[in-house]
Amino acid sequence: MTAPAPRPRTGPLGGIGVLRSPAAPGLALMTAAALGFAWANSSFSASYEAFLSVPVRVGIGEAELHKPLLLWINDGLMALFFLLVGLEVKREIAHGALSTFRKAALPVAAAVGGMILPAVIFTALNFGGEGQPGWAIPMATDIAFALGVLALLGKRVPLSLKVLLAAFAVADDIGAVIVIALFYSHGFNAAAFGLAAALAGLLALLNRRGVKNLGVYLLVGAALWLAILNSGIHATIAGVILAMAIPLHGREDDDHSPLVHLEHTLHPWISWGVLPLFALANAGVQVVGADLNPLHPLALGVTLGLIAGKAIGIPLASFAAVRLGLAELPEGANWGHIVGIGLLGGIGFTMSIFVGTLAFDSAVLLDTAKVGILTGSSVAAILGVGALLLAGRKRRTPKAAPAAPGG
Repeated sequence: MTAPAPRPRTGPLGGIGVLRSPAAPGLALMTAAALGFAWANSSFSASYEAFLSVPVRVGIGEAELHKPLLLWINDGLMALFFLLVGLEVKREIAHGALSTFRKAALPVAAAVGGMILPAVIFTALNFGGEGQPGWAIPMATDIAFALGVLALLGKRVPLSLKVLLAAFAVADDIGAVIVIALFYSHGFNAAAFGLAAALAGLLALLNRRGVKNLGVYLLVGAALWLAILNSGIHATIAGVILAMAIPLHGREDDDHSPLVHLEHTLHPWISWGVLPLFALANAGVQVVGADLNPLHPLALGVTLGLIAGKAIGIPLASFAAVRLGLAELPEGANWGHIVGIGLLGGIGFTMSIFVGTLAFDSAVLLDTAKVGILTGSSVAAILGVGALLLAGRKRRTPKAAPAAPGG
């Protein structure tokens, strides 16, 4: 997930010194994941399962939804995350890093390479096996986590790399949305889908007529979420559809548009609430007393896909784009930096876990996938930091001064 353009923020924790650091959301994710993992493997593990199973009912009259807390987090709150993703994608396509072919060439190439090769590696190890449905797990990149790790390096990496990583993540998010919509939807319901299509049309009409009231869009968006939830398509796609309808142009300028206002309102709640809560609820892999094999083809496919697939696929596709004259290296960056960015792209974590929850109904298979995700993401982060530090040292090493004439 990309970070919005700089702007004073309001909302939870938005004005507190260190918590406004670009690295802070990534650290919050790590802390929440560590807490979930520790809780699930402690003597209080039963309370962790009870917490995730708390029944939550929402309804009016006889119409109600009754789901355990875990599903509200994964189907409901993550729809808000995808709403933010959609807002960022729309803004970047209109005015940002994906607004022209030249700007988009490198991050799009990196995203494509970083999705195809991990999926190929995973499939080679799991074709025809019980883990095959998880082929898309290593394709994902957790941009909040990756940008947080990159921010820890501060000025030791050029600013252009942060822009590249953010733009790459936008392109990767587009790919993730397409994959989820096409391959991870189940039990198609034509009537509910028809209602969802009608509501999507209504959103487009509201945009066309110049309606600026966010409340109207959000009300229709909530109905769209319910329709898609019952259609068999994963409910989080509703967030992206809603985002595409939110007006980008405001009465004065685009900085005061409904889209930018909603994006900046959502961002702190997603960074400090939704994503850490998702990590807490989904990182609790119980390894104490469990028969989990990190060398199982499923876990190994995820691990190698995130590490080798991203580290090779992203630089290779980027190299091809540069050699073909479609793009150029970011200012101040070298190929060592691109390898480092490729490794950071292997931090799948939140997004990979999310895809895993869609791929597997079996708790054992899901936990096996999570072992690969946690291992691959951790190793990718460490290797990525090392590669970027090494590339930075090479960039700063001064060249030897030429010998003085006659000296």
